[in-house]
Amino acid sequence: MKRLVSRIRQPVKREGADDYLLITLLAFGASVGVTRLFLELTGYPQLGTSTLHIAHVLWGGLLLFAAALLPLLFANRWVYTAGAGLAGIGVGLFIDEVGKFITQTNDYFFPAAAPIIYVFFLLTVMLYMQIRRPPTRSARTELYRAFEALEELLEHDLDAREQAELQARLEYVRSQTDHPVFARLAERLIDVLNHDQLQLVPDRQDPVERFLAWLEAVEVRWFPRTRFRAILIGGLLGLGVLAAIGLTRLVLALPAPESLEELFLDLFQRGQVTSVRGLNWYAARLALEGSVGTLLVLAGVLMLLGREQFGVALGYLSLLLALTTVNLIVFYFDQFSTILTAGVQFLLLLGVIRYRRQYLMQRNLPDS
Repeated sequence: MKRLVSRIRQPVKREGADDYLLITLLAFGASVGVTRLFLELTGYPQLGTSTLHIAHVLWGGLLLFAAALLPLLFANRWVYTAGAGLAGIGVGLFIDEVGKFITQTNDYFFPAAAPIIYVFFLLTVMLYMQIRRPPTRSARTELYRAFEALEELLEHDLDAREQAELQARLEYVRSQTDHPVFARLAERLIDVLNHDQLQLVPDRQDPVERFLAWLEAVEVRWFPRTRFRAILIGGLLGLGVLAAIGLTRLVLALPAPESLEELFLDLFQRGQVTSVRGLNWYAARLALEGSVGTLLVLAGVLMLLGREQFGVALGYLSLLLALTTVNLIVFYFDQFSTILTAGVQFLLLLGVIRYRRQYLMQRNLPDS
């Protein structure tokens, strides 16, 4: 057992691990959303016969198996990108049928299925945020990444920027006197990088870099600060008012028993509530939505009045609360029809973060 434990090396985060996980995350979300939309539009067709039913969970398992095989069979770096995409689509197709696996009746439309999928997605987002943190730097980890980057040299696809990044890693390793063997290996690799016969390809941006550059150009041209600020204020106020409508309707109906009865009857007829306990949960949902909606409206008003620091901070916390807490119970009652709202909330959260970094954090920097 000791020998087995001694062979387990300390894990090293792969270069580009956050990019691969992001691809998995996006493919996962798109897979669930597109699958539900396709089934809704086509009337939930079934592939099979009177005896067999080939559920899409099987296709998800097949894609997951392919994603697991690729890095075992091939050493090229493109394998990780392909595997990340296949894994995301596969897990989306798999978990989309979670309702069938947690109920005795194999109920695909079980109300708790949507929150379970959403929680799984949020946990993956949390993992992504952890992976994005810069790893601890050491000679060993830098050599791992350097060896991975050397594939560009083997494929005759090394450009000047990649050469400079690779050389900087190796220079760091060479400067670490605690590892003389690593330092000597790094020195030899640096000699290879500086060899006269090494041919470099023209420096070019990858698709992600081109997309980010395009986004920056669009932001500069179409979204100056005043317009950006107006969009954020409109988004915060709009989402806040929409979130508070349900609670407002309930509060207004409280003094009139006939209006309250009509409201409850409507919920039962639509199938959103099927018991008294469900009614209590629905009331809790309206209270949470209304509270967050009020905070969003307050954030928009603060920004409108020029209190941008407080408005942006309150908007950020409110949107984070909506995405991580309120949406769990909303998904239970509204199922996947709330995906669009969650998407708008997420985009608005990204906008708030971008606005804070672009315009508000610079105030704390020195004039130089």
